[in-house]
Amino acid sequence: MENKNVIQVKNLTKKFNDFTAVNSISFEVKTGEIFGFLGANGAGKTTAMKMLIGISTPTSGSAQVAGFDVFTNPEDIKKNIGYMSQKFALYDDLTVKENITFFGGIYGLSRKEIEEKRNLLIEELGLQEIVNELVGSLPLGWKQKISFSVALLHNPKIVFLDEPTGGVDPITRRQFWEMIYKTANNGTTVFVTTHYMDEAEYCDRVSIMVDGKIEALNTPKKLKEQFKVESMNDVFLKLARC
Repeated sequence: MENKNVIQVKNLTKKFNDFTAVNSISFEVKTGEIFGFLGANGAGKTTAMKMLIGISTPTSGSAQVAGFDVFTNPEDIKKNIGYMSQKFALYDDLTVKENITFFGGIYGLSRKEIEEKRNLLIEELGLQEIVNELVGSLPLGWKQKISFSVALLHNPKIVFLDEPTGGVDPITRRQFWEMIYKTANNGTTVFVTTHYMDEAEYCDRVSIMVDGKIEALNTPKKLKEQFKVESMNDVFLKLARC
């Protein structure tokens, strides 16, 4: 695995009038790393992610994602990342096959590339029996796994996952994390937000935001040692109560 940083953030800040949603955060993420970006609702993690994926302009500070500047090259960032939104990822009124084809086109793949990727994805996920089903008719777990795979169609350097396992059953959560591990092992950096503290244990490193600031950043093991607790949930509780 390369040790090169694919995300570099320094004093990144986002203000909405007098309210500071993200307050001068700094961190780096390495190639092939699974980086957990944690925080309670309202902590600022979604606002921070929106700046990193090029859909929200920072107020101040600096950040480079996949080698591109968030201020001057947001469109280049979008071309070099994958993104799986918690609220919207696939079109319910299109079939599985149509969704794959549509997003392949959005990512600029040729017809031949789309067909090759689609066939590979269908084979890997075992989608043969549901490939012509409307996505809206599928269980949430299937939607999430397909969404993740679609976000990787164009071989992005980084994939951003916004609470990808929210609402799915424990078996599907485990399968999803197996997909995440495989993706990271193939050299793609995974930047993931989650509110499941046990999932923080699966990350190479974890940052925890509280009130717009990063209050802790390290490996799960070192964070537990630092706060003298047994679980990442206890680390989070200690920070949230400060």
